[in-house]
Amino acid sequence: MSKIAFIFPGQGAQKAGMGQDFYENFPTAKAVFDQSSQWLGLDMKELCFTENDRLNLTEYTQAALVTTCMAMELVIEEQGLHPDITAGLSLGEYCAIAAAGGMTLEDAVKTVRKRGILMEQAVPAGLGAMAAVLGLEAAQIEKITEKIQGVSIANYNCPGQIVITGEKEAVQEAGEQLKAAGAKRVLPLNVSGPFHSAMLTQAGEELGKVLETVSLQKLKIPYVTNVTAEQITDSNKTKALLARQIAASVRWQQSVENMIADGTDTFVEIGPGRTLAGFMKKINRDVTVYNIQTAEDMKKVIQTMKGE
Repeated sequence: MSKIAFIFPGQGAQKAGMGQDFYENFPTAKAVFDQSSQWLGLDMKELCFTENDRLNLTEYTQAALVTTCMAMELVIEEQGLHPDITAGLSLGEYCAIAAAGGMTLEDAVKTVRKRGILMEQAVPAGLGAMAAVLGLEAAQIEKITEKIQGVSIANYNCPGQIVITGEKEAVQEAGEQLKAAGAKRVLPLNVSGPFHSAMLTQAGEELGKVLETVSLQKLKIPYVTNVTAEQITDSNKTKALLARQIAASVRWQQSVENMIADGTDTFVEIGPGRTLAGFMKKINRDVTVYNIQTAEDMKKVIQTMKGE
């Protein structure tokens, strides 16, 4: 039996104007942005819809992206398209949990706001780094990074694209060795910290304390966790996994492969950008992938999926 997955992008997908047409055309989306502004004491319309410097700062980006993606997701469900399973890349996992019924919108937005601040403050600027490694097998990258202290794999995005993270010098050293081992390119990423590295372990512990104050609901459908790439059906596991996720590798490729093995053949990326759709082409070309960034995209996708 075929299944539909809703998938949500992570930090880096944000762009000015995201979600604006949903806000202007759907009361449900407008309510999400307005409520989020109220809960956080931030003007979400200004943050998401206008050109500004704050949108790319981690402490603002995370709340802005979750607000936007969830405003879109709720409208998509209102229009009659529902997922059988959800997943999200790093930050996107909060949308996946909320869409699966495991966390209220308010708790998701408030938690990622605190998560963004904790991640921003975790490591002094300039001490950490991240880099995308292109064209090298995961096993080769693991073999090299395991021998260099202070560097590890942040993201298993798709075949041929893996991100490394950690101490600046260690990432640079690993980059040289990976190029020598045959990597096509090693591209430094413009990020504010060494996300998904051991340097964020303390931030994960602090986030764990924040999560203790959150009440989780029973999941209506499963979601896939980044930490183990396994399907989660019991929300009692969620808090510990989210606390670990900050410093753990994001197993995105494995997550997608898990969903496909379980019968998922249609993936709907919800949110700005086409990052996940791009990864999907390299993970498995046999599945159907849709991308919804605008209200017009949503209309076309729903018409296509309903065979109209």
